[in-house]
Amino acid sequence: MRSLWRFWPDVRARLGVYLFIFVLTLGSMGIALLVPMITGWIVDGPIARGDFAGMLAPLALILLIGIAEAAAVWLRRRLIAPITSRWEVLWRERLYDRLQYVAVGVHDAWPAGQLLSRAVNDLSQLRRFFAFGLQFLIASPLIVLGGGIILASLHPYFGIIAIAAAVPTVTAIAVLERRYRLASRSAQDTMGEIATDVEEAVQGIRILKAFGRSPWAAKRFHVLSERLRGFELTKAYVDSWMFGAAIMIPVLALTAILAVGTWGVIGGWMTVGQVIAALTVTMFLRMPIEMVGFLLADFLMSVTAANRYWEVMDLPFDITDPDGEISEDPRPYSYAGHIRFDAVEYRFADAEEPILTHIDLNIAPGETLALVGATGTGKTALAALLPRLQDVTAGSITLDGTDLRDYRINELRRIVSVAFEDPVLFSTTVRENVAMGLKHADGRALPAAGTATSGTATSTSGTATSTSGTVTSTSGAGDAHDPDAEVWDALEIAAAADFVRRLPDGLDTEVGEQGLSLSGGQRQRLALARAVIGKPRVLVLDDPLSAVDVDTEDRVQTALRQVLGDSTTLVIAHRPSTAALADRVAVLEGGRITDTGTHDELLARNRHYRDLMGASSHAAAETEEVRR
Repeated sequence: MRSLWRFWPDVRARLGVYLFIFVLTLGSMGIALLVPMITGWIVDGPIARGDFAGMLAPLALILLIGIAEAAAVWLRRRLIAPITSRWEVLWRERLYDRLQYVAVGVHDAWPAGQLLSRAVNDLSQLRRFFAFGLQFLIASPLIVLGGGIILASLHPYFGIIAIAAAVPTVTAIAVLERRYRLASRSAQDTMGEIATDVEEAVQGIRILKAFGRSPWAAKRFHVLSERLRGFELTKAYVDSWMFGAAIMIPVLALTAILAVGTWGVIGGWMTVGQVIAALTVTMFLRMPIEMVGFLLADFLMSVTAANRYWEVMDLPFDITDPDGEISEDPRPYSYAGHIRFDAVEYRFADAEEPILTHIDLNIAPGETLALVGATGTGKTALAALLPRLQDVTAGSITLDGTDLRDYRINELRRIVSVAFEDPVLFSTTVRENVAMGLKHADGRALPAAGTATSGTATSTSGTATSTSGTVTSTSGAGDAHDPDAEVWDALEIAAAADFVRRLPDGLDTEVGEQGLSLSGGQRQRLALARAVIGKPRVLVLDDPLSAVDVDTEDRVQTALRQVLGDSTTLVIAHRPSTAALADRVAVLEGGRITDTGTHDELLARNRHYRDLMGASSHAAAETEEVRR
């Protein structure tokens, strides 16, 4: 119950209305218990006396009871739906917000399907429970108790029969509850695995088809589905016993009441009206008793859903804002962009050895530093430390002399912009994917959809033109009369404007899920445009052009130097052409910076660097070609 009790603050905020709804639930069920009493009185009164006129008043009362019951049910449903649906939205927003601010490593440890099933299936289950299950789970035992009291008031023997029926019902439920709860948890976890498997199959459909592995994927899905089927069958078996007990025991009680009632009428110590009233009450109580099995199953699934919800909500915020606030509306160019790594160490969660150790780097404002290293040496991990996607485990990183941990998260991420090797695009238009970097970079709102300049980068007040790899910006991309100008500027820098113009709807073209309607190089260039659109003070490029040709990379690097010349840039490089364009190169080996210098200096003196660049003669030839 503790996991459900944690929702109390939200329930308490609407407690008055919720209690009124519970009263309506209890009233709509309880008022119907008056009908058997009235029926018994009619049999022993007007019918026994032959007074048909005397039946009008009780019949009118029964009609009013039916109307009141219907009105209570109608009003309860009208009131409960907006409350519980609002709670579902609120809880889902909290879960989504939590996932936005936990460390990236947390997402790496959780399968996407498990998070998806918690955000969708589990919260829908909780909404249904608070809308229906909780009220009837409390009201049904009270109605059964009230019915037992009525039976006892009709005759003590009827009360004894009611108690005798209640004891085995409660015992059966207590025995079966634990088995159902365990099966319910396993079923909901397996549903998360299935969601993950379907997501991976859809996103990796090209791989499955290319390697002819569709049968393998289908077999794996079948195994998961059969596992879920097993848990669901276990739930059904346990549920059948609970339902069976809930149905059979009232029938036995009904038989006993009929037998005792017949004996009493024959013996003259009981009236026919009492027996009819007792039988009618018992028949009425069958519904709430039978509901106990369903309500208990619903309750146990809701407890499981609540536990799974709070497992996510209890994830710690490893990367948080400092206690003090530095600025409310940071602007990138109010910072110099001086980056310093001082004895930095980083290790993955639960890892015994650090992947980065004693990293010392000093990147001057406006300097471009290329980071070079073999696969697995921690280049991407180091790049993730600057925007605090991960936090250092020892040492410190400073921006303009201030530790990154002393900046507010959103402030830091407006100063530092990132483009990853694996580009992630969203299922929306080119415009929205690129303009996403505007708010990230300097807090301005995204351009409104539908304000494209007819698919061109030319306007009277702000233009972005490309000639032989040179980008020229006149009058500024941030023209208030042309909100798309900044988008086109960024596309020109990323050498993406030409192919965007050729798209069916230009900036308004939907890129599809994960941007898979585009080529790998196109996706990378859109992701780079998103990173540079706000002209960030610090730019982190994690090999964002690995899928483009050398000529395109050269155009982009030249454009970056001209337009973002004042930005401090850390670029992870695998090509000699990329390293050659950097002011300095740092060699990462064994989790340490082993050498720094210009590209030419390192080629001349560092054998490991020459090996990384693909042999000195090849690297020198490619470097010379880039310079030409």
